[in-house]
Amino acid sequence: MSPAQVLVVGASRGIGLELVRQYRADGVPVVATARDDAGLARLAALGARPLRLDVASAAGCAGLAWPIDGEQFDAAWLVAGIYGPRSQGLQAPTEAEFDQVMHTNVLAAMRLLPQLGEALAPGGRLAVISSRMGSLGLRQSPAGWLYRASKAALNSVLKDVSLSLAGRAICAALHPGWVRTDMGGGGADLTVERSAADLRATVARLTPADNGGFFNHDGQPLAW
Repeated sequence: MSPAQVLVVGASRGIGLELVRQYRADGVPVVATARDDAGLARLAALGARPLRLDVASAAGCAGLAWPIDGEQFDAAWLVAGIYGPRSQGLQAPTEAEFDQVMHTNVLAAMRLLPQLGEALAPGGRLAVISSRMGSLGLRQSPAGWLYRASKAALNSVLKDVSLSLAGRAICAALHPGWVRTDMGGGGADLTVERSAADLRATVARLTPADNGGFFNHDGQPLAW
């Protein structure tokens, strides 16, 4: 599948920005969001149509509806997310830390994904960047347990969205790999270019039977 138009939410840097760069290099029209002037400028420089959006803001999420009203995207990506406290064990997060991570990674998805679903072309693809850290079946460490909880919740949200959009769109949660971004750090094993290219190829290959699935960046199914 070669998308005719793509929406990327959370594209100011890292994987989101690289998705925009690669789609634009292929000549695909892109609408993309960032929360600050510097991010918007980077998107404009790539030839994307930039939209200002702070996913942690209720008004910001609600405000996305009008600039994408009437659009039909062949693929929509929700990339925005934060890690939160770098705990190694069972250190309880502060209330502020909990609220920041859950608002950004979960509540924003519940506010935005219904809008993104409405803006998809028939048979379009809706992809959320999750993490295998959110998997219960694959879990072997409690490190980053607030982030893990938020991604497990995001996977649940994506599954419900996939049920709602079944027959109209194909929805998937995706693990991008351990990527050399601000979040992943310099010791990660994947370049952002490789991760984004893999993610794009995986989303392009999705079939209706994959709706509601959880996949590695290279397309391998992951346990919930």
